[in-house]
Amino acid sequence: MSEDWSHCLEGAVEKGDLLEDSKKNILRLLGSSGAGSRVEESVRELVKAGEWGELNDRFYRTLAFGTGGLRGRTIGNVVTKAEMGKPAALGRPEFPAVGTNCMNEGNVARATQGLVNYLKRMFPNEPPRVVFAHDTRFFSREFAELAARTVAAAGGTAYLFPEDRSTPELSFAVRHLGAQAGVEVTASHNPSHDNGYKVYFSDGAQIVEPHASGIIREVEAVQEPELNPRPQDGGKIVMLGREMDEAYVAALKELIVEEEVLRKEGKTLKVVFTPLHGTGIRIVPDLLRSVGVGFSLVEEQSAGDGRFPTVRSPNPENGEALALGIEQAKKEKADLVLATDPDADRMGVAVRNGKGEYELITGNQIGSLMASYRMERMRAKGWILPGEEKRCCLIKTFVTTDLQKEMAGAAGMKCVETLTGFKYIGEKLGIYEKQAGGRGKMGAEEWRKRRIEASTFFVFGGEESYGYSGGDFVRDKDANGAVLMLVEAAAWARSQGRNLLEEMDRMYRMHGLYLEKLGTIEMPGAEGAKQIARAVESYQKNPPREWGGRRVLGVNDFEKGTHRDVDGMEIPKERMLMFDLGEGFRVAVRASGTEPKMKCYFFGKRKVGANEDLAKAKRELATELEQLWEWTRTDARGRAGA
Repeated sequence: MSEDWSHCLEGAVEKGDLLEDSKKNILRLLGSSGAGSRVEESVRELVKAGEWGELNDRFYRTLAFGTGGLRGRTIGNVVTKAEMGKPAALGRPEFPAVGTNCMNEGNVARATQGLVNYLKRMFPNEPPRVVFAHDTRFFSREFAELAARTVAAAGGTAYLFPEDRSTPELSFAVRHLGAQAGVEVTASHNPSHDNGYKVYFSDGAQIVEPHASGIIREVEAVQEPELNPRPQDGGKIVMLGREMDEAYVAALKELIVEEEVLRKEGKTLKVVFTPLHGTGIRIVPDLLRSVGVGFSLVEEQSAGDGRFPTVRSPNPENGEALALGIEQAKKEKADLVLATDPDADRMGVAVRNGKGEYELITGNQIGSLMASYRMERMRAKGWILPGEEKRCCLIKTFVTTDLQKEMAGAAGMKCVETLTGFKYIGEKLGIYEKQAGGRGKMGAEEWRKRRIEASTFFVFGGEESYGYSGGDFVRDKDANGAVLMLVEAAAWARSQGRNLLEEMDRMYRMHGLYLEKLGTIEMPGAEGAKQIARAVESYQKNPPREWGGRRVLGVNDFEKGTHRDVDGMEIPKERMLMFDLGEGFRVAVRASGTEPKMKCYFFGKRKVGANEDLAKAKRELATELEQLWEWTRTDARGRAGA
């Protein structure tokens, strides 16, 4: 860029329009050898238009390779002419957004080169072996291919799926192929303008310490990554075939507990399934057919489409995303509506009630239904014998319902609690596998017995944000498997003359009514990141004595001191605060690790008698949680200075 443009940027800094860090990052990128005309043309256009806010969002930092990978905008708020080029299919810009804080070729190449460098240090006598998969988002295929070529250019082997595949299948493939690492190019359920890069280690789980910090250091050390890599020193790209899908589906079927009931009652179940334009279409339909479950597809949402045009956000946590499925279910009088997000790691559910209406159930409720079913039927089938319960477990995050902890305790099983993020559940499964000596070629039954005898048998794991797992062959949340587990639970309930909503009420009367609420405060952009940090720090340094009228009895700060789980394992430090409000009420506050949001989790409990009006109790408890959220929203924004 010419001196005139440099002077212009300096002037914008002096006026307070442009951040100093943004200016430095713009000049650094323009001065790099990889900067082409598209980069300069895009910056020039934004400067001439006075789009300082856009420039700050794109350049206020270098997109951070966090503890799980990358996530950021791949399409800017303002798309430049140079980026739009010749629009591709579905109206997508020809090129991703320019910017050091954007998800683009430069950051993908930098992340992959850093990962390769780390793998060479960890496996010094072996060439890198990395599996790559991607979802249906804009630029996902291009990014996955670039990353695969980067591995091949380092003399390694890159395994690449021929088209979009889910995150859980990527996790499975890493272990199945004996790879050193894996990458899923996805922004999961985020809006269509985002994309991301999720890294998995050789155990099939997202990276945790010490690997996370080691990879971050290597990524940060990469100055100018190669944007047009070519295979070197025997490096190659191996395209994966249908056999990987078949191996994954065979593993998924190990999740089935009551196969006869599933096949008998599944024929009469009516399921509406939507992949929300994502990867769920690759596995779920064939999986349901193979176990004899009747279903229909929401055709408008079945094709991969990075625009996600039929929803505001492809997030099955939002009821709006299931609207088309529910509309179809009403016409078909279906029992269930199931939706998976773009990379098929999350699943949302709507259930037909006795009045023929459809009720959305929360991630906490979905997980609790599956956990309760699996604990009950595994014991009834003799998979878990009397006295063996103490060597079995549920795993949940701290911000997931306490109902699951109560249920595990009542069954004599332990409940392991982890920090937010399924990678910690995956890490725990790796520890249990190692204690049991590894599965090797054991069948499912032998492996189950081995874990009960020598380690801990994993019955179910989940998190409130619609992520669930029932087997250790995948080390991340798995919506494909969740569809199968929930349909089986529904089939069993039908065999007993009940539906899933009645099963849920049965749980509440047995263990207590537990309700939860998630409140999110969105603060996007450079200023938003500061506001979120300011608010969380304020709660840490100056916690309230009362919270929405309830006295704060105690605070757990997971960034300070030493915290251990039920196995005695030390819990990593994280800026998350848990406030005890007494009587089963608590509030957790944390900054989202993947979105520009501050998240507040509210938990309430109430005992309900056998004859108590449960609907009334639910309304009253939900009102209490809503009041806590209203108070928190005002208080948090004040602390953030928003």
